[in-house]
Amino acid sequence: MLLLAVSFGVSLAGVQLALGPIIETNKVNETLEKVPELVLGKELSEKMTAQNQSLEIAAHRVAVTKAGQAKTYSVYEARYAGELRGWVVKTKGQGYADAIELLVGLSPDLKSLTGLFVLDQKETPGLGNKIVTMDWRGQFIGAPTSRSLVVVKSGAKQPGEIDAVTGATISSNSVTAMINTAIGDLRKPLTEMEKGKDNNG
Repeated sequence: MLLLAVSFGVSLAGVQLALGPIIETNKVNETLEKVPELVLGKELSEKMTAQNQSLEIAAHRVAVTKAGQAKTYSVYEARYAGELRGWVVKTKGQGYADAIELLVGLSPDLKSLTGLFVLDQKETPGLGNKIVTMDWRGQFIGAPTSRSLVVVKSGAKQPGEIDAVTGATISSNSVTAMINTAIGDLRKPLTEMEKGKDNNG
């Protein structure tokens, strides 16, 4: 029995090792496909596609050190005809069941959220996994970044308040905390990155 368990574990690790790079490549491709919608909104991104227009997307790795801890974010800079149209940040954190990976759309001035996409999650089916639905994700669009997002159970009324998924407060809090952290970490480096381009231009 022990031998069977070890054999199964080794086989599973081998499959994971083989599929790992493929899964990551697929995530990168999916991210690049989602950038226009997360920055411009679905309607405008579809209109651009229909007119054979596209955004210029530049990928950056942005390192942040906070409280002695180093963290690196993947950030996608989206431009059209040289004009900055927005940013998409990839971030990851712990959900209720497992890690959650997000793509967060931000306005050029980093003052509001322009979109949210769940790139990967393993939350409880029928509860926490409802974070992937547009009904839930849509409430983040237009939310201000000047204050931290707050999850509420009784119905969001104020800007920056997010309705929790019923029965999945932990998943809801995890997503909002990841977004708040990413914005806090990246506001200064992304602002400086854009200022540097303006000064050099």
